[in-house]
Amino acid sequence: MSTHRIELDLSRSLFEDHRRGHNRWHPGIEPTLRVVPGDVVDVDMRDGLDFQIWPHSGVEDVVALDVTRGHPLTGPIYVEGAEPGDLLDVEILEVRASDFGFTLLFPGLGLLADRFTGHFLAKWELAGGVARSAQLPGIAVAGDPFLGVIGVAPSVERMAGFARREAALAATGAFVMLPESRGAVPSDPVLSAVAVRTVPPRENGGNMDIRRLTGGSSVQLPVEVPGALLSVGDPHFAQGDGESCGVAIEMAARAVLRIGLRKRGELPGLPGAPMYRFRERSTREYVATTGVPVTAGGENRFMDVGLAAANALGELVDHLVAYRGLSREQAYVLVSVAADLHISSVVNIPNVLVSAALPLDVFE
Repeated sequence: MSTHRIELDLSRSLFEDHRRGHNRWHPGIEPTLRVVPGDVVDVDMRDGLDFQIWPHSGVEDVVALDVTRGHPLTGPIYVEGAEPGDLLDVEILEVRASDFGFTLLFPGLGLLADRFTGHFLAKWELAGGVARSAQLPGIAVAGDPFLGVIGVAPSVERMAGFARREAALAATGAFVMLPESRGAVPSDPVLSAVAVRTVPPRENGGNMDIRRLTGGSSVQLPVEVPGALLSVGDPHFAQGDGESCGVAIEMAARAVLRIGLRKRGELPGLPGAPMYRFRERSTREYVATTGVPVTAGGENRFMDVGLAAANALGELVDHLVAYRGLSREQAYVLVSVAADLHISSVVNIPNVLVSAALPLDVFE
């Protein structure tokens, strides 16, 4: 077993320095490192918006964001002996936070996008395992750093399938980020014209934003191409389940990973999508609100989880404004980085019930 280091110049964005990273999924992206199963990799990662927000930034920098540059990933990492049909087993040994993080509101982004149409920026000081922000005074959010993005390269056939189904969805009027050369790394126009975006999670993993992918957890990813081509990025200091406003406490970070491999012949079956293992570590007191799928106009929608979640979350925002004296923007940021969305009931037709739960220990 060997230990490898992928070190980045964390004073520069991926858009400025294309070495050792990418922000699109494509099996033709050249690997930055080769390892054998059992090796440990110590990797640097930029924040999920590629250093467009800094400690000196203001709301004007949120207004000027280039979303085509999102998710600068570190990798790909080629795993010797990995073949399609195998299962990559990535143990996350540690995720080390930097000292600065941020959360922002951007029009059109998040579960309550129709209710928040302005820009907002919270800048966090990360120290002693806790995040504090001048924009949310009196609040401390305990950190549990994790990987927002972890995935392997899709095969050419799978990538084409992703593109077809997402183009069909876009044709219905839904907002979908389709392949686009602007902002792409690598910038090769032949590759970037067909490479799929990193925004949605898919069967190859990617932007899953599972807050339990912290140190001590592991991720199992079905291999689709020789070498697997593993990439990681978008580290978060803290996030509630659901990442409700579309953004967690974003940060740069360093992760230590052990790369394992299970061969197809050793497996009783291959999962069709990523799996993960984790341990729950805390017992905390929460306040929780609930929502059912009824619109503001009184229309009852059959088992609409998204609408029920939005209603539960809206109730929690309103509670924090009324009972904790937060502004609506402060409350929305807080629920995104610290509150959990739970599907509490999915069998009592016609209404699914969703709970939004906030740990009370965020209030100092």
